[in-house]
Amino acid sequence: MSTTPPSQALTAHPTETERPADDGALGWFRALGPRGRRAFAGAFGGYALDSYDYFTLPLSMVALAAYFGLDSGQTGLFTTVTLLASGVGGALAGVLADRAGRVRALMITVITYAVFTVACGFAPNFESLLVFRALQGLGFGGEWAVGAILVAEYASAKHRGRTLGAIQSSWAVGWALAAVVYTLVFSFLDDDLAWRVMFWTGALPALLVVWLRRRVQDAPEAIAVRERNGGKTPFTAIFKPGLLRTTIFAGLLSTGVQGGYYTLATWVPTYLKSDRGLSVVGTGGYLTFLISGAFLGYLTGGYLTDRLGRRRNIWLFALLSAICILAYANIPDGANTLLLVLGFPLGFCMSAIFSGFGSFLAELYPTAVRGTGQGFTYNAGRAVGAVFPTTVGFLADSWGVGGALVFGALGYALAALALLGLPETRGKELA
Repeated sequence: MSTTPPSQALTAHPTETERPADDGALGWFRALGPRGRRAFAGAFGGYALDSYDYFTLPLSMVALAAYFGLDSGQTGLFTTVTLLASGVGGALAGVLADRAGRVRALMITVITYAVFTVACGFAPNFESLLVFRALQGLGFGGEWAVGAILVAEYASAKHRGRTLGAIQSSWAVGWALAAVVYTLVFSFLDDDLAWRVMFWTGALPALLVVWLRRRVQDAPEAIAVRERNGGKTPFTAIFKPGLLRTTIFAGLLSTGVQGGYYTLATWVPTYLKSDRGLSVVGTGGYLTFLISGAFLGYLTGGYLTDRLGRRRNIWLFALLSAICILAYANIPDGANTLLLVLGFPLGFCMSAIFSGFGSFLAELYPTAVRGTGQGFTYNAGRAVGAVFPTTVGFLADSWGVGGALVFGALGYALAALALLGLPETRGKELA
C-alpha cells in the first residue's frame, strides 16, 4: 500500500469563516472548533486516567515489596513488564486506529487498562500480579499515541505544539490525583490493604471518559483517508523506503526519553521513602513539588516547541533533565529542603521534553499510517526503555536507589543523538 500523502492537506477544522479567532492565550483551544474541543476533552480525560492507573504501582511499591517479600530487582520487574506489554499494546492500538478509527481504538484502550488495574488489586501472589500488570500494559500502551493523533488532526499547524502539550499535561493531573489518593489511602488503611485499594480505585474515572467519548468523532479527513484505503493499512508500511529512517530514529528518540522518564517515575517514590526516610505524608509533599513542576513543564514545553521548533525543544530539555537527575541523586544527607526545592525543576524538565512528542511524531507520518507509525515508535521506545527501571532496581542493591537513578541520564543522551536523524517539522500541515 502506498504511503504517499493525499494531495489535499489535512486541516480538520471548520472553514475560515466558521473557525474561531486563533489569537490570544487560548487561541489554540478556540481554533479546534466544537468537534475538536470534544476530542480534546476525551483525550485529556483518557490520558489523565492512564497516568492515574500507571502511578498506582510506583506509589504502592514499598508496600507491595513488603507484602510479597520482594527485592529491588523484582519490584523493578513490575515496571519493565508493564512497559514491555505497553509496547505491544501501543503498536496494536496504532494499527487499529488506522484501520478502525481513532475513537474506537481509544475506547478499547481505556476499558483494557481499567479492567486489569482493578484485577491487580485482587492478585494473590507476585506471579499473578505480574500477569495482571502486563495485561494492564496492553491498554496503557495505546492511550497516549492514539489520543495525540486524534487531537493533532484537529489542531492547526500554528498551534499544534501547545495543543498537544496541553494534552500531555493531563499526565500530571492523573499523577497528582494518584498522589492525593495514595496519601489518603495509606494514611487511613494498613499497608497490606491500602495497596489493593489503590488499584481498585483505578476503574472509577473510566465511567466519565466513556461518557465523554460517546460524543467524540474522528477528524473528517482522517475518516475519508481510511475509507479510501478500505481500512487496510499494512503494519509493514512504516518500514518501507521513505519511512524506514524516520521509524528507526523516532524509535530511538522515544527509547531515550522514556528510559530516563520511567526511571524517575518508578523509583523516586521509593527513593524518598527508603533512602531519605520520608513518611507517607512527607513523600506526598515532596511529590507535590515534582508534579507541579511537571504540569507547568508540559504547558511550557508545548509553547516552546511551537516557538523554538520540535528538535530544539527536545535537545534543550534532554540536557536539562540529565543535569537535574545528577543533581537530585547527589543531594547530601540531611539536605531535605534542597531535595524539596530541586523536585520542581526536575519535574519541569523531564515533562517539558515530552510536550513536542505528540506534534512531532504526528507530523513525521502521513495520515494513512499515522496511527501505525506513532503507535509503534512511541511504544517500541517505551518497551526498550523499560530496561532502565529494572537496571536501576538491580543496581540499587549495591549503589542505593539514589546512586542508581543516575543511570536514567543515559536515556536523555540517547534522545539527543537520535534527533540527528530526524527533520524539523514545525509549521507542517498534516497530510
